[in-house]
Amino acid sequence: MPKADSPLTQPVAEVGLAPVKVTQSADLIAALEAAKTRFVERNPKSKQLFEDACEILPGGNTRTLLYSAPFPVCMKKGENYQVFDEDGHVYTDLVGELTAALYGHSHPLIQESIISTVKNVGLNLGATIAQEAVHARLICQRFGLDKVRFCNSGTEANLHALAAARHFTGKRKVVVFSGAYHGAVLGFWDGVQPNGVDKDDWVIGKYNDLASARALIENEDIAAVMVEGMQGAGGCISGTDEFLLQIQSSAKKVGAIFILDEVMTSRLGPAGLADIVGIKPDLKTFGKYLGGGMAFGAFGGSADLMAVYDPRSATSLAHSGTFNNNTLAMNSGYVGLNNIWTPDIAVEFNKMGDVFRAKLQELTKGTKMSVTGRGALNAIHFSEQGERELSCREDIVEDWGLKDLFFIEIMEDGFWITRRGSIAMILGTPQSELDRFCECVSMFLERHRALVKL
Repeated sequence: MPKADSPLTQPVAEVGLAPVKVTQSADLIAALEAAKTRFVERNPKSKQLFEDACEILPGGNTRTLLYSAPFPVCMKKGENYQVFDEDGHVYTDLVGELTAALYGHSHPLIQESIISTVKNVGLNLGATIAQEAVHARLICQRFGLDKVRFCNSGTEANLHALAAARHFTGKRKVVVFSGAYHGAVLGFWDGVQPNGVDKDDWVIGKYNDLASARALIENEDIAAVMVEGMQGAGGCISGTDEFLLQIQSSAKKVGAIFILDEVMTSRLGPAGLADIVGIKPDLKTFGKYLGGGMAFGAFGGSADLMAVYDPRSATSLAHSGTFNNNTLAMNSGYVGLNNIWTPDIAVEFNKMGDVFRAKLQELTKGTKMSVTGRGALNAIHFSEQGERELSCREDIVEDWGLKDLFFIEIMEDGFWITRRGSIAMILGTPQSELDRFCECVSMFLERHRALVKL
């Protein structure tokens, strides 16, 4: 079993970012060792909790992304835009639960909805409830769907959307793109992953490559093409409008189902990324914040496609799930989308994210650090190329040594981000904290000028 104080290395592939060996200088190794020593010293309780957890959980972990060497920081609670760890440190939360914590950790309207539901409705009624249609109608109106169905995660949403496409077309093959992450068993950052499903049914293309997309999709044996409008786990690399429009055109040409994974990107605008780009996928998938903090997934689209799940038909697909229409997600999800994440707020908040990213990009010019993203979803990279336009994951070789150094030192400054560098902003985060983050980035680059200069 790995020791909690084992060397700070990259022990596992980050979700969406495959490990790549980058030679580390002696100075970087020394800086990393010093940072690791400080990390262990300032987090004794997290260290002990990790060691205790290793006795009953493989690697002390039940969610791979949250592991980082030498041991993960253990959080005690969250409040508004902040999280508090077991050793007494307070952080401005820029993880944002990988986009699910859009409303923060204690929004009064969400709290009120949860308490009211528990008191007045109850949990797990084992029956249809009126609120599921109310929430469904709002989601359909906001995101341009004829019909929608609920499930428990973005992974489930994508699996059910794929099943619908295969059932509707009678075909099996699905085009996806390198660097994609469509869920726990639907990762394609380095080919089909060992835990992937339907291993013989994937055709993997190069992201943002129009010719590749056209050649792979325009075949008679293709059931569907599934794509993220911006690859979230893959490093916040945006698909160009031309690329997404080409996918739509090629899919339509051969009768393949165009599935847009909006699990992360639906929060980039009032009606998601599809509306921003001007595309009309046959199916869209959702998750994260749309459950109002509860486990949630949804998939929807045209009425004829969604009819494959109509239980009134003898030939329909079964789609069950104990918690699909659970009372908490149906109520708090509706309150969040209707009362908090209004169209005007969506526009304003993502503009705030664009300004934040632009400021970071200005600060990092001439260094190995770069920032990609769209709206309030961004990602930090370290590479020998520095800032340049990224069109696919093959365009960048991450320097994980610098990334780990930044991860530890930005925590020391009181900011919580993912080890892979993704940032999902939370509503209510003060502008002063975003400005302070920029100042801390500037100080990091100055402090380690010899390591980060191009």
